Parts: sequence; structure tokens; C-alpha cells
Amino acid sequence: MKKRTAAITAVGAYVPEFVLSNKVLETMVDTNDEWITTRTGIKERRILKEENAGTSFMAIKAAEDLMQKSGTKPEEIDFILVATATPDMPVAATAAYVASEIGAKNAFAYDLQAACSSFLYGMSTAASYIESGRYKKILLIGADKMSSIIDYTDRTTCIIFGDGAGAVLFEPNEEGLGLQDEHLRSDGIGREFLKIEAGGSILPPSEETVKNKQHFVQQDGKSVFKFAVSNMADVSKLIMDRNGLTHEDVHWLVPHQANKRIINATANRMGLDEEKVMINIHKYGNTTSATLPLLLHDYEKQLKKGDNLVFAAFGGGFTWGAIYLKWAYNS
Repeated sequence: MKKRTAAITAVGAYVPEFVLSNKVLETMVDTNDEWITTRTGIKERRILKEENAGTSFMAIKAAEDLMQKSGTKPEEIDFILVATATPDMPVAATAAYVASEIGAKNAFAYDLQAACSSFLYGMSTAASYIESGRYKKILLIGADKMSSIIDYTDRTTCIIFGDGAGAVLFEPNEEGLGLQDEHLRSDGIGREFLKIEAGGSILPPSEETVKNKQHFVQQDGKSVFKFAVSNMADVSKLIMDRNGLTHEDVHWLVPHQANKRIINATANRMGLDEEKVMINIHKYGNTTSATLPLLLHDYEKQLKKGDNLVFAAFGGGFTWGAIYLKWAYNS
């Protein structure tokens, strides 16, 4: 009996129409296009402006795009996992609402939160369910409305983040394709450097926390950058070495889109030329849980069956890791 692996068989995406460019940000905070581009690689980001629309709005759109393109019927889906740092509301799982709205009446659903590593961790979770033989069609969605937790008077964070969603379908594979290996890590020291102080069980919402802007993302940029550069590069090289992959064997690096300099450092450590690195940070900024599936969506037509992909991410907490996956289809 051939080994069952978990392969990505379809991709979908959604980004809001409204474009927040660096030029517009220049009118909002003390910054400029050259400074942002040089330090981050970001030129613009998308912002969800629809009234009363949250993360689920984009997740549903990405799921519908995937189903329409692949011919997947919602009732065929066994499980929906929404990777997100910005759920619609506390307690009630955004994924459960998404499942109901797209008509996935036979699926169970829940959310996964590991900051910018959420989608990467979600890939591991989805693959494990597939490999167990218990489920056959798993919809993994990465979606974040980062504009809902960003202070647009704070130039250290508002220049970085954008809104968006991407989705992938995991199915069983017996050709040796799909997820091959993973190395996932975490370190609790990270919550001092990238966090939202209020709104949780330690510091519940109050008039004072709102007044003090403690419900927005706060970041110690230098510390996060230092940890991200070393750890994301280290795990990416480790996954190559463990699987006997050279720079020639890796067809694509699929890196979390946090900062162009972090992406470059990871690619350099792996010995990869720029044409093997997926990049769209200039268009979308950091969409947190959505960066990896948005890359797959943008590069889908260039991917070939059997291509070796290395996914890498780093997020708050700290959380980070790398996954080695063989692409399973030609577009």
C-alpha cells in the first residue's frame, strides 16, 4: 500500500479593492515612500472598507474563488480551518460562520491563531488530518483584517500591514507529492516584542485601555527583525539539509511577506537566486495569515507538478517554522 500524503490541489484568494499606497500614508503619518520601500519593500497594501465586514467576509470570498475555479462542491468539504489573528469576534469561531455561509454543511470548523505563522501551522494540522485517513477534503484559509487592529498614527506598524485572504484545498495523494517534512518552533519570549496589550484575560477591555490605545498592535521592530532574520533562515536551511535538498533542487521559496530584507536573508542562506523566491509584499504588505496562500495564488500558473517548495514564516509569540512540500498539479 502506497503512503498517503496531503497535497494542495486548489488555490483561491481575495484582496479588498481599496489601495492604501505609501503616498497616501505620507499624508497620515511622518514617513515617506522611499523610507518605507527601502526598509520593507512595501509600496501599497489593501484595506477592507466594506461596512460591517470582518475577516470572515474575505475568507468566504477566497473560499468561493477556490471552489469556483476547482469545481469543488461545498458539501464535499470535511473540515474548514481558518488561520487568523483577527477573528470576527471572541469565542465564536470565524471558521464555523464561514462554513455555514459557503454551504459546507458536512464540515466541522475552527480557528487557529499563531500570528504570522498561523497558515504554516495550519498546513501541518490539515496535513495530519489527511494523513490519518479520517478526512479527504480540508479547506485551509488564511485571512486577516489587520486594519482593524492597527493604529494609523503609529508609523512603526501602520506602514507594514494590509488586509487579505487566501485558501487552499488539501486532499490525499499517493504519488509521493504534497507535504514531505516540517520543522515548527516557538518561544514565549516573543510576546514582549509583538503584542496587543489589552482585550485578553490579563487586561480586559475598559474605558482606560481604549483611551490608551492598548487594543492596537505594538511592535519592537528591531527585536522582531533580529529574531525573524536568524530563525526563519535557520529553519529553512535545516529543512533543506534534512531532506538532502540543494539550492538547485528547490524550485520555490514561499516566504512570509513581513519584510523584504528578511526574505532576502532567508533566500541567501538557502543559496537561492531571486527568480526562485515568491514575492508580492510590494502589492499587499504583510497580510499576516494570508501571505503564504496569496503567494500561491499569484504564482499558481508558474508552478509545475513535482516542484519542490519550501514554505517559511515567522510570527508573534514567537512562532516560526518551515515546511517542505511537493506541488501536486499543473495549472
